[in-house]
This record gives sequence, structure tokens and C-alpha cells, in this order.
Amino acid sequence: MSFRKKLYIIIFGTDTPAGKAFDVGLLIAILISVLAVMLESVYSINQRYGIFFKYLEWFFTVIFSLEYIVRIYVTDKRRRYIFSFYGLIDLLSLLPTYLSFFFAGTQYLLIIRAMRLLRVFRILKLGRFVGEGEQLGRAIKASRHKITVFMGTVLMLVIMLGTVMYLVEGRENGFSSIPLSIYWAIVTLTTVGYGDIAPQTILGQTIASFVMILGYAIIAVPTGIVTVELQKDQNKQKEKACLKCASKGHDSEALFCKFCGEKLPV
Repeated sequence: MSFRKKLYIIIFGTDTPAGKAFDVGLLIAILISVLAVMLESVYSINQRYGIFFKYLEWFFTVIFSLEYIVRIYVTDKRRRYIFSFYGLIDLLSLLPTYLSFFFAGTQYLLIIRAMRLLRVFRILKLGRFVGEGEQLGRAIKASRHKITVFMGTVLMLVIMLGTVMYLVEGRENGFSSIPLSIYWAIVTLTTVGYGDIAPQTILGQTIASFVMILGYAIIAVPTGIVTVELQKDQNKQKEKACLKCASKGHDSEALFCKFCGEKLPV
């Protein structure tokens, strides 16, 4: 076996002791680098250990840059890796440090390295979590049209409510413009309630009370849409029949029939 092939098994595989050790070491390095970025943003710590964090940032950037280059070198499908999800995340986790030469403060975007921790699902063989994540993704994709219509309705609703509150309260009560009133409507409808703008008249307070109660109903709608699609997808997976023995009732993440071992249809 060639040296390049051995490197590929170590870097992209998790079935060998060397591969597991490499991935676990990589995850530890990612955790330390993310923690360093977070601590660097604390003013008192940065004043005392700013130089240390700078050296640490460049140390991990060089390590991850070499890792990225080696990944491209050992794989036969380089274009596929570069434009894959993990490939793009690996690249984006390197750029902020180099961009800090031209744009101050961009090094804090290194927090994107935390997304590389998604490899823990692959390393620890948590396939069930991956399957559940794919199921949630399918449910959201299936309900995207309904959610788009819902968001459009909410947008029109806050525009109308904001306009009404602008007319009812007026500039003297803090509602100085329609955009500012729309901002109040969004904050109130989502039950956030910052309190920086509040109605002063009885009619305005009555409308605000209605918007607050309406907010609870609004929040429940997208949750119900996605839940229905999740249930549909789960039922569809259970109804998936094996082509060999025609058995049903398989788990959502199942790839093979639990009765005869035949590969299930996608």
C-alpha cells in the first residue's frame, strides 16, 4: 500500500486506531482553538494574554492549513472534497486569520471552526443522529412552501399593525415613523417585548394586548407545519417495503431489511 493511500485511510477513515486517533486529536485541537477565540474577546484576558492568543491562533491556523492541503493531496476526488460540505467548512475555518491582515477583527470569525465538530457524529458512529437530522431536513424541505406563505402573511400582518399603531399613538408617544412602528409590531408579535417603545393610549394598549395574544398563535403555526411533515416522513419510512420479501416497518435510518438483509430502496 502506498504512503498516499495510508494517509488517506488515516485522515478520511475512522475504522483504524490511527484514523480514530487522528480525528480525536483534530477535535481536541478544534475545541482548544474555538475556546481561545472566545477567551480572546474578553477584554481583561486579552490585555494580559493577547500575544499568547495571537501565537496560538497562528499555530492552529498553520496546523489546519497543512491538514487541508494534505486532505486535498491524498484524495482522488479532489474537486468533490473541495466543494463538499466538510471541504467548504474546512476552508472557511482558515480564511479569517489570513483576512485579518487586511480587515481588523475578522479573526473572531474563526468561531466557524466549531462547525467542524460535526465530525463527531461520524467518529463516534452516531448514525442514528445523522438519520434523524436527515429526516428533519426532509420535513423542513417538504414544508418550505407552506412556511414561505406563512412568513409572507406574518410580514403583511406586522406592516398593517405597525401602520395602525403609528396612526393611533403618533410621534408624541414614541411611534415616530411607520418602520419604527413595524419594528414594535415584530417585537410584540414574537413575544420578545424589549419595552423600548410602548403604547400610551388606551386604544394602543388594547391593540398591543391583541397582538401579544396573537403572537402565541403565530408561533404555533410553523411548529405544527413541520411536525405534520415529520410524521408524514416517518410514516413513509415505515411503509417502505423491501423489494425481496415485501416486509415493512423499518426504522427511518435503516439501509437494509431487518428481516432478510436485502438493501432497501432509497
